Amino acid sequence: RLEWLAPYGASALFAAGGTGEYFSLSGPEYSEVIKTAVETCRGKVPIIAGAGGPTRTAIAHAQEAERLGAHGILLLPHYLTEAGQEGLIAHVEQVCKSVKFGVIVYNRDRTKLTAESLAILAERCPNLVGFKDGVGNIETMSSIYMKLGDRFSYLGGLPTAEVYAAAYKALGTPVYSSAVFNFIPKTAMEFYKAVAADDTATQHRLLKSFFMPYLAIRNRVEGYGVSIIKAGARIVGHDGGPVRAPLVDLKPSEMEELKALIDKLGPQ
Repeated sequence: RLEWLAPYGASALFAAGGTGEYFSLSGPEYSEVIKTAVETCRGKVPIIAGAGGPTRTAIAHAQEAERLGAHGILLLPHYLTEAGQEGLIAHVEQVCKSVKFGVIVYNRDRTKLTAESLAILAERCPNLVGFKDGVGNIETMSSIYMKLGDRFSYLGGLPTAEVYAAAYKALGTPVYSSAVFNFIPKTAMEFYKAVAADDTATQHRLLKSFFMPYLAIRNRVEGYGVSIIKAGARIVGHDGGPVRAPLVDLKPSEMEELKALIDKLGPQ
């Protein structure tokens, strides 16, 4: 799939991220995924590796990704336990200082850094280069951008980011991670270019014909945000295997619904 996706013009590709079921990979599997991604895409497109969980685990995976030649990491949410801002700052700082390459921190679930906390981290960690938002709090996102400006690169990271892309662009976040790029790369790039060009007609056409019906399937079961991506990859001939528990695969009838949506888009 990487050989297929690399030429489409994405700025970077994530390997072993949230959609890649980072949380279900063993240590050796993680290394194999990152190694394969780096070797396959060398000279074509940068690879950003996922790393997360408890601080020591995140550090170990960040260092392994750096050793294997990844261009940076997406720091996924920490472990289940609740943590205040002081603890989150310590967690992110320790991971950043354990590596030399760039780190993108991901606000999502229990990891919700404030603008003030990010300002502290920006000062302490020169290699904290990016902020990805998966929370969707407009006030928080605005305050982060107003406080930090171009200190960070910003990425939209809500599930099915295309639905929110135009709004995030208005907030100073013109770039987002596209999960559907995994199986409809041509359409994903068409939508991205439409957002960049403020082409609302193309955006609305694709939202109406594909993304909203797609969301109707994705939203039926918690965890389908990952499952539906693997289903799409299977449908287009780039099977990555089934999801792992506790996630579940789409039902056969839902696979047929998804296939019909993909078929309407034409060749990718």
